Amino acid sequence: MEYFKKEVEVAGKKFIIESGKMAKQASGSCTVTIGETTVLVSAVSSSEPKEGIDFMPLTVDYRERAYAGGKIPGGFFKREAKPRDSEILTSRLIDRSIRPLFPEFWRNDTQISAIVLSHDGENDTDIPSILGASVALMVSNIPFSIPIASVRIGRINGQFVINPTLSEQEISDLDLAVSGNDTALTMVEAGSNEISEEEMLNALNLARETVKAMCEFQKQLPMREKMEAKAPEYNQAMKADIEAEAISKAEYGVTIKEKTERDSFWASFKKDITKRMLEKYPQENKGTIDFLLEDIFYKKARELVLNKRVRTDGRGLEDIRTITCETGLLPRIHGSSLFTRGQTQALATVTLGTPGDMQIMDELTGEYKERFMLHYNFPGFATGEPKGERSTSRREIGHGALAKRALRAILPSVEDFGYTIRIVSDILESNGSSSMASVCGGSLALFNAGVPVKAACAGVAMGLMKEGDNYVILTDIMGMEDHLGDMDFKVAGTRKGITALQMDIKVTGLTTEILAQALDQAKRGRMYILDKMDAAVSAPKSAISSFAPQMESLMIPQNKIGELIGPGGKNIRKLQEDNNVKIDIEETGKVFISGTDADCVHRTKVYIESMTAEIEVGKIYKGKVVKIMAFGAFVEVLPGKDGLVHVSKLADRHVKNVEDVVKEGDEVTVKVMEIDKQGRVNLSIKDAKEDK
Repeated sequence: MEYFKKEVEVAGKKFIIESGKMAKQASGSCTVTIGETTVLVSAVSSSEPKEGIDFMPLTVDYRERAYAGGKIPGGFFKREAKPRDSEILTSRLIDRSIRPLFPEFWRNDTQISAIVLSHDGENDTDIPSILGASVALMVSNIPFSIPIASVRIGRINGQFVINPTLSEQEISDLDLAVSGNDTALTMVEAGSNEISEEEMLNALNLARETVKAMCEFQKQLPMREKMEAKAPEYNQAMKADIEAEAISKAEYGVTIKEKTERDSFWASFKKDITKRMLEKYPQENKGTIDFLLEDIFYKKARELVLNKRVRTDGRGLEDIRTITCETGLLPRIHGSSLFTRGQTQALATVTLGTPGDMQIMDELTGEYKERFMLHYNFPGFATGEPKGERSTSRREIGHGALAKRALRAILPSVEDFGYTIRIVSDILESNGSSSMASVCGGSLALFNAGVPVKAACAGVAMGLMKEGDNYVILTDIMGMEDHLGDMDFKVAGTRKGITALQMDIKVTGLTTEILAQALDQAKRGRMYILDKMDAAVSAPKSAISSFAPQMESLMIPQNKIGELIGPGGKNIRKLQEDNNVKIDIEETGKVFISGTDADCVHRTKVYIESMTAEIEVGKIYKGKVVKIMAFGAFVEVLPGKDGLVHVSKLADRHVKNVEDVVKEGDEVTVKVMEIDKQGRVNLSIKDAKEDK
């Protein structure tokens, strides 16, 4: 591996790429540094193709070493364990960016490994990881010869920012990650605060131009001789026999509207012709016959759409399948909905928790608490497969993250709604875009839970089929169209704008005009779905479920936190036990009180307000006599805070004996006359009466 060191500047930020120094036994490797963040990326492949498969066996692993941030891992073993969700999501970004650019018949095991070696807490690691994957592949013998790059676009105060730092991302209303080469985009991932289609298109165009510049230097890199991805050779006589029978069957099969009937017809035909072909050509294998048949079906289905503008299930290009929405179907759940679109069905549930239920996220950038969780489950029965539930798959994590990004923008602020929110989307049926069904179902469930969201949010999956200059954009694609198409384009948002976008592209030549048309068509589809959702439920419920914890909050001075907690937690523990509530305190002084009984919650709040309040001179309080002395009475005006009513201030007459006027346990109204230098509080019953 030849050594080189290159520098490329993007929007004033320098990327340093170095190869031939580390991981030299890999097929290709490099380090990419921006600021003080460094990622090592390697590419390795097997020397021989895998037999009997019809897909590219690509694996991408992105891992963060704790030492990169100067940390020792937590837990008993004190070492990195299974990848966190954030690492899996970055692995998926890299995979989706590079996968479309491998040769069609590349069947060798291929692995990309990205390891974060150093992190400065300001510069992202995913953008340099994608650039590193491209460079590692370019300098390797793996047949990858079209360089790609990636860029993040943010927007602060209406101005686009290229590759914003982590601190800049916190105040940005757009998080757009785009990968591509100098002619086309290959991957788009975005979350935004209801940005318009026009603004999103402008951001995509800026990203496209930036990516082009980052690809240019890679064309000059020293490259090794590439391995060959050989197309399979077929028995031409058998191929002709298969085509003679299969073409007419495929032409009929792609027009069968019902998925189950269509699949059954094609499976039966495949079984029959495979048996006969193997009898006639015993030297051939089932995999070859299967590939030839699927290729015929694939081409005929595309021809139907591209040439006749007819979809397999008979819909028009912009038609959306039948939608039904049901809410509140699970009685004990805080919020629930069942969203069905054609043969895709999502059961979404909302559970409201206290601040103590927030998820603690231990990331390379530091520890923080996550208030909003969305978990997506895809069991085998959703597609009629006998597949057991095991650990959460990468696909489930990715789909859940997309739906979460879409719905996060509509949530109320923590100041307005202090609950921890968890949505679970269980996919009960799937034939096209279950992630967008999760967005719709999640929005409906939030309404049903009484969460005061800003607006309803819906999502729609778009598709593209393109041959030369002939192309068709499809709204609400089903599973087969996703498989056959050249673009998978998911857009979620409100009536006001886009909240999430995800795009994976398999072809070049995706022009700005096509992108603009796809965004506009997706907007029409989203509005149609929102109309259907509004017809089912037009606004959030006025109150949360009686089964959800009742909660109130208040702010106390930070110097009062210790007083509220008490020595060894004595005060807060007693408050919780006496009132059957849970109290969560943040470092800022924000206090959340939750419990099943609203009266107990409110009573505790009032007590804490009194307990942490400061006594004010001139203010009148209602207090309790706690001690009688010869010279006056001590009155508790706030919890744990009392003052002295001198005998001369007990009444507007001469008082010889204190107990002639007040006794222990009496409730009296007093006025604060003075707080002396020693902090002693002087009270007056006489002046309180005069001020009434």
